[in-house]
Amino acid sequence: MTDQLRSLALDALTRARDRTAALTSCVDDRDLTAQHSPLMSPLVWDLAHIGNQEEQWLLRQVGKGEALRPEIDSLYDAFEHPRAARPSLPLLAPAEARIYASDVRGRVLDILERTAFEGGPLLDAGFAFGMIAQHEQQHDETMLITHQLRKGPPALSAPEPPAHDIGPLPREVLVPGGAFTMGTSTEPWALDNERPAHRRIVPAFHIDTTPVTCGEYQAFIEDGGYHERRWWAAEGWDQIRQHDIGAPLFWRREGGTWLRRRFGVTEEVPPDEPVLHVSWYEADAYARWAGRRLPTEAEWEKAARHDPHTGRARRYPWGDADPTEAHANLGQRHLRPAPAGSYPQGASPLGVRQLIGDVWEWTSSDFLPYPGFAAFPYREYSEVFFGSEHKVLRGGSFAVDPVACRGTFRNWDLPVRRQIFSGFRTARDAQQPAGTDVGGL
Repeated sequence: MTDQLRSLALDALTRARDRTAALTSCVDDRDLTAQHSPLMSPLVWDLAHIGNQEEQWLLRQVGKGEALRPEIDSLYDAFEHPRAARPSLPLLAPAEARIYASDVRGRVLDILERTAFEGGPLLDAGFAFGMIAQHEQQHDETMLITHQLRKGPPALSAPEPPAHDIGPLPREVLVPGGAFTMGTSTEPWALDNERPAHRRIVPAFHIDTTPVTCGEYQAFIEDGGYHERRWWAAEGWDQIRQHDIGAPLFWRREGGTWLRRRFGVTEEVPPDEPVLHVSWYEADAYARWAGRRLPTEAEWEKAARHDPHTGRARRYPWGDADPTEAHANLGQRHLRPAPAGSYPQGASPLGVRQLIGDVWEWTSSDFLPYPGFAAFPYREYSEVFFGSEHKVLRGGSFAVDPVACRGTFRNWDLPVRRQIFSGFRTARDAQQPAGTDVGGL
């Protein structure tokens, strides 16, 4: 078991570092040190921050070694310096940041080789190594967002998602009411906000078979959705009026055609692809316009994990096996979502598709702790974000690595955020007729 865990940790760390290298080697030093948006850090900050977190947790905590570069800890403390201020810091230059991250990794691999995966929760099942692999992959996704915001010619490329025989699909499925197990107490690398497992009772509801598509969202735009106050939460209405928002981020209209910019390429908006780069307010407004609503976080997880035939909670919609290319669009294999209805092998027992991968899905729920939550290994991962300011997203996107995506994984962000790889699907109460106008706020 120790050798198996060591191999699993090595694979996760290596895969993350290979992706980090790809995201930071495809542009020159000027692009690495520039701030492409005040919402994001310079890419070089993320690179050194990845190394610094690995040093702090795996060299100092797990390896019990001396600090390698303690003088830079404060520079790469995400809570000490907001993103907009990071370009003014005396950051490591690109070459120095690469050397530092590589030096840390070399020492970490020595520690991994001799570590016994026992002796406390940080070491059990190799949790600390899994936590750091997830942390790096989360920053890789952040860096991919920065690449999307970056102006200039394309720096990244990837093959198109594979074609699937989608066929006719029902718009929605009925998820039976009743109790189910939410969260986990057994997933070895689950983070603190996914724990502990607990029972939730959810009334019956209908949920979309696929995420809302660009074509469906265009119908909302064409029907004047961005100009009808009744569909919008008050803060969302203020946001779109203040910033003159009338479409998803990166979209623009030329004549009768909607275009979008995607990683430096301008292309027609594909009508059958899940809509991307919408805020929670936009997702909520669309759902109201459609006579529906966003699913709660508990509804989303029940649709994704609950097997009504056995009553047990699965790790993923398709079962307990790790994701493969046949199950979901993950790991930056492609630089876009697959058409809605793709990945039939990844469907839930009730036939809901693309619950994992493609786009993060906004839910209606605030980011709150589960009953019995305990912060581990530090409060700043989850606890300081709990409250009504942040909304929960579930499911992961094409930019998420499988190590940081599972049926219990919880993401969160401010409801105004649009630069993230966010989409949504809608739901309705089982007692509510389809298409009923539920009105605005």
